[in-house]
Amino acid sequence: MTPHRDITDEEWQRVMLLLPELRPRTEMRGRPLANTRSVLNGVLWVMYSGATWSAMPRRYPSYQTCHRRFKTWHDNGALKCVMGELFGEEGVALCDTIEARMRKHASRAEKAARRQEAARNTPRHSPFVPVAPAAAPS
Repeated sequence: MTPHRDITDEEWQRVMLLLPELRPRTEMRGRPLANTRSVLNGVLWVMYSGATWSAMPRRYPSYQTCHRRFKTWHDNGALKCVMGELFGEEGVALCDTIEARMRKHASRAEKAARRQEAARNTPRHSPFVPVAPAAAPS
């Protein structure tokens, strides 16, 4: 694969129908939806560079927006289709690499959640409630 560059108009025409368009909010509150093509360019920048989401250049929408859409596109399989359309097998392989990295992070989160659950379920004695002394051996 070549180093990252924003996708061309021709490439955008090939993949735009693969990405589900978000519906505008019914209430007129909050920020307007970010441009899907700009978000895709930001996602591709992170995928190619290997940098963190927060290191994204300011020419792209907010990293929170790009990350949220990345997760949505990844979960529904759209990202792998887009990468296959744009870059062929190399693009799909990059998606697989990122997926493996995501699983590794998820397992760390699962371990932390299990530790927290175990800590919550561990009985603790209140300093204000006396603990009955152990019975003396008879």
